[in-house]
Amino acid sequence: MKLNRRTFLASAAATAAGMSAGAAAEGGKKIYRACVIGDSKQGGYGHYLHLAFDRHERIKVVGLADPDEAGRAKHAAEAKAENTYADYKEMLEKEKPDIVAVGPRWTVNHRAYVEACVAVGAHGFLEKPISVDLAEADAMIGAVEAKNLKWAIAYNLRKTAIIEYVKKMMWDEKLIGTIVEIRSRGKEDHRAGAEDLVVLGTHLLDMMRYFMGEPLWCQSDITHNGKPVLPKHVREATEPLGPIVGNRVAATYGFKKGVPGYFNSMFTREGNGGRWGIDILGTKGVISIKTNGAARKPVAPDQSQGSAAPEVLWLEDSGWSARTGADGAPVSAWKPLPGAPPVKMMDDPHRDRNAPIVADLIQAIEEDREPAPSIQDGRASQEMIQAVFEAYIQGKRVTFPLENRVHPLKGWV
Repeated sequence: MKLNRRTFLASAAATAAGMSAGAAAEGGKKIYRACVIGDSKQGGYGHYLHLAFDRHERIKVVGLADPDEAGRAKHAAEAKAENTYADYKEMLEKEKPDIVAVGPRWTVNHRAYVEACVAVGAHGFLEKPISVDLAEADAMIGAVEAKNLKWAIAYNLRKTAIIEYVKKMMWDEKLIGTIVEIRSRGKEDHRAGAEDLVVLGTHLLDMMRYFMGEPLWCQSDITHNGKPVLPKHVREATEPLGPIVGNRVAATYGFKKGVPGYFNSMFTREGNGGRWGIDILGTKGVISIKTNGAARKPVAPDQSQGSAAPEVLWLEDSGWSARTGADGAPVSAWKPLPGAPPVKMMDDPHRDRNAPIVADLIQAIEEDREPAPSIQDGRASQEMIQAVFEAYIQGKRVTFPLENRVHPLKGWV
């Protein structure tokens, strides 16, 4: 059919109407309108989530909302946001974004933020932890899934090439033989114990699931200054993250084939954040994943603050110990994983650390699949956290999925 000028203009208008509000096309690919929700006085922007879109040419930051005037101006300038708002709901209604980054690390408002974004049909990227409890997480995910929206969560450690390579070496290459257990420790700073579990343990539990699959059960022990905790010991965390209890947490998870997984965090005067990480133990050796190289002498490629990747080392020894022979020569020693991908140093860690998650989110939207890591992954880690408190209160092993979706410490009397 031959198009005259009137027909051509009508066709062009129809095409434009089919694109999302305010979106443009570049080389046939959609340009996504993005907004940022932050609160400089109530949780800030997590690990620089306002900069998460900066490395993506197909994303334009059209708005940033922050009730704090000074913080709003500062973070909007850094994010190159076109418009600023004191009220995030006003921003969402006016800008109609395709994607929103929800930055505050405080969980108390996460449900309200996400549901407001869902109301305008926005996909998103959420700071961890996901929520105060599973009831909130269920509501958030229910709203997201009802509109087939895609939401990622800020588990940046898991979304690194070296962690993906560890999984390959564990299972496909059988580098350390049969897996017999997996251990994790929190950072064990002033937040040691329950708050460490909630804030930093969520990363480790996510990686544990990534390596081992879904947990089957959990049992735990919680103490405060060496004594069993009681309802009177329940308190709020140092930041609004929900109730916590105990400055020592010891949790055991059961995975398929009888493999146990452990999370431990204990307050001591000699706390060492260099222990924060995971050790995977097998019949032929150990793979150790640490997020702070201060725990031991660096023998792997430089993985300093310019890299988002953790330090990963391998010990080829069935006794799980570096050893020397009678002549003093090393028999086994910690060394980089064989064939490990090179560590990519970042020009700007604040802008680069979350870029892989956002790139995958865009692909997930266009391929109609869940992103990795997803908001559903965030709920799964929250369930592992909540199980620790539930198991302690019940005084027995609890199984997944948990029946109690409300935070168990809220009703503990």
